[in-house]
Amino acid sequence: MTAPAPVDLGGRSPWSILPPLCLGFFMIMVDTTIVNIAVPTLQEAFDASLVTVGWVNSAYLLTFAVLLLVTGRLGDRFGPRPVFVIGLVVFTLASLACGLAGSVGMLIVARAVQGVGGALMTPQTMAMITRVFPAQKRGAALGVWGSVAGVATITGPVLGGILVESVGWEWIFYVNIPVGLVALWLAVRTLPALPTHARTFDGPGVVLSVVGLALLVFGLQEGGEYAWGTIAGPISVPLVIGAGVLVSAAFVLWQRHRGDDALLPLKLFVQRNFALANVAGAAVSFAMTGIFFPFTLYLQQVLGLSPLHAALVGLPGSLISGVVAPFAGRLSDRVAGKWVVFTGFVVLAASIGILATQVQPDVAVWRLVVPMLGFGVGTGLVFSPLGNLATTGLDQRNAGAGAGAFNTTRQVGGVIGSAVVVAVLTSRLASTMPAAAQDVAQDLPTELRGPFVDGFRQAAAEGLGAAGGGFDLPADVPATVADQVRAAAQAAVEAGFATAAAQTLAVTVGVLLLGAACAFAMRGGLSHVGPPAAADEVGTAAR
Repeated sequence: MTAPAPVDLGGRSPWSILPPLCLGFFMIMVDTTIVNIAVPTLQEAFDASLVTVGWVNSAYLLTFAVLLLVTGRLGDRFGPRPVFVIGLVVFTLASLACGLAGSVGMLIVARAVQGVGGALMTPQTMAMITRVFPAQKRGAALGVWGSVAGVATITGPVLGGILVESVGWEWIFYVNIPVGLVALWLAVRTLPALPTHARTFDGPGVVLSVVGLALLVFGLQEGGEYAWGTIAGPISVPLVIGAGVLVSAAFVLWQRHRGDDALLPLKLFVQRNFALANVAGAAVSFAMTGIFFPFTLYLQQVLGLSPLHAALVGLPGSLISGVVAPFAGRLSDRVAGKWVVFTGFVVLAASIGILATQVQPDVAVWRLVVPMLGFGVGTGLVFSPLGNLATTGLDQRNAGAGAGAFNTTRQVGGVIGSAVVVAVLTSRLASTMPAAAQDVAQDLPTELRGPFVDGFRQAAAEGLGAAGGGFDLPADVPATVADQVRAAAQAAVEAGFATAAAQTLAVTVGVLLLGAACAFAMRGGLSHVGPPAAADEVGTAAR
């Protein structure tokens, strides 16, 4: 017998709400990665520097991450349906503005507005699934929602590569317009108007959360561009991050003072599974962001793959993730969800560990695809059951706030992962490049060995972009010797970068084991027992 939906849908199945939610979420996730493939094209189109074009993606990620707490609470106050629809309209119009942008500055502003639209939509997707689906079906629904993330992870680079190479960079944004219009039509027709909960709006909490998160995310996201030092005048990256920590601490104290009327009610974190799911969500986002940066660079700089071919290496794994996620969601409705998540983290850690051993200068590509298939299985097992564990037990008054908090920690985890991985990769290159140069220099003429190694050591210390470029050959060197030196330099770059990338990937394994420990520490038992309880009863029982 099918359990009744907690919300009256006029005889419709709860599954009828998923198409607009999934389409909106798909666009959001695709746009987190689709621009990366177009960076060289955008540099040429706008005659802009790499740092400037980098803000086309950073502006989107920044506004998206810092507003999730606020927009989650807006869904509780005004209802998830109108907030989702407004976000969808903002996102679609901003996509049009991105494609029409006549300067890189206009494009950056439009991308920031796109991030606002994404932030308005994202918490509402989880909150609406939590409130509309009965407990016995919620895991399966979140499984479908989670599969969207798996497919979108790789769709962005692949779709971006196809569009940029065929019809132009503008279409990586124009493609959102028909999808957005279809999602808007479905949202107006199928999404229910859910009860709202009148409460005073936490204005100081909004300001403190936005400012604190903006400082933290900016400092972590852009720190590498400033070599973790001075930004301008007396302002430095450590100062910005420190200010973010202080403002965020003030936010937490203010939320404690506000109690139930807080932007982020701290009582949510009294529930063990919710608190641990937030840490685990940050860990999996750290890993997903962390592996793709060094791995993609390795595929292109060491194996010589084109951007599109590099993206295709991860395609089978992402498709596997999209297939596994719905089954994992259904499984979390029938068995203790913590064990599904725990298994996923273990599979992820093992897959990345194996991948790190295969990252070598002359490896066959298929040997990389195999562990990426395991990565897809792991993400499929983790993503949707983790969302189910995080939201089960939240009462309807705080569903949006809980979804906002969960998505915020995921985004911040990704930002931290990006910053840590870039720092680790740069640090390891400073060691592995000279070591590789020392090895290959043994076959060079004696008088060139020292300058060759010193050039690599100096270039590697200057960062990712300079590694391997610091040795100029004397003008009187014979052509055959010059060819030998160039071949040695290429071999040193490939060996040094492969070693550094493998060591960087190993860092994410430790973070994933932390996620596994969080899953293991969660409360056991099924995600539901018997008929679904009233929302407030569930919230009380889960503590």
